[in-house]
Amino acid sequence: MTTAEATDKEDKAPASEAPAASSEGETEVADANVNVPQIAPLAKYKLVFLGDQGVGKTSMITRFMYDTFDNAYQATIGIDFLSKTMYMEDRTVRLQLWDTAGQERFRSLIPSYIRDSSVAVVVYDITNRASFLNTSKWIEDVRTERGQDVVIMLVGNKTDISDRRQVSIEEGSDKAKEENVMFIETSAKAGYNIKALFRKLATVLPGMENTMISGDSNCMLTAIALVLDVVLLILLTVALLLDCSD
Repeated sequence: MTTAEATDKEDKAPASEAPAASSEGETEVADANVNVPQIAPLAKYKLVFLGDQGVGKTSMITRFMYDTFDNAYQATIGIDFLSKTMYMEDRTVRLQLWDTAGQERFRSLIPSYIRDSSVAVVVYDITNRASFLNTSKWIEDVRTERGQDVVIMLVGNKTDISDRRQVSIEEGSDKAKEENVMFIETSAKAGYNIKALFRKLATVLPGMENTMISGDSNCMLTAIALVLDVVLLILLTVALLLDCSD
């Protein structure tokens, strides 16, 4: 970013060009058509994190949001929502990160949050082959709800314990090519490739003309949709918790 340097001296107009003072002692300023630059609306994108329980979805989001890692594992109950503004060279975007539970009992919640998503991040644990094989079902769920109108990123997490690896990088890459999705390996614990993951996604986000908030009416509709999403999240999660407590 280039910062303009302020000069120490102000340019003074010659006396002959100085604006005339009014009879009341106030300087008269000629009317001028000033073009006030319009501030571009902030583009907002919904990113849904999917994958089996324990693959590191929450840890990846926490690392991106706060650059921290919690060794004490706690399973996500239902769905959590976080939001962060990402500043890029050519634009600024608002990322709405939806962290979903991987347990089977919460699977009924997932389709509701995939439907209006811009990006689906499908995560597996490189030390857990079953979680890798199950990515096919997660990707299928995304395609069922969104067709081709969504960016999908396949992520192999936990490279910090690659000595226990059950899925090779080549297998992950081949799987991504087979499914026609993006691919990257990360470590939420070490912070490896987490920022790179979001940068890669940011470069392929849907066009601004399709997803950008443009105008008061669209902004209001987006706000209403977000509120409804959150309300649905709360209601469904409470219902599931009550059902599990019976």
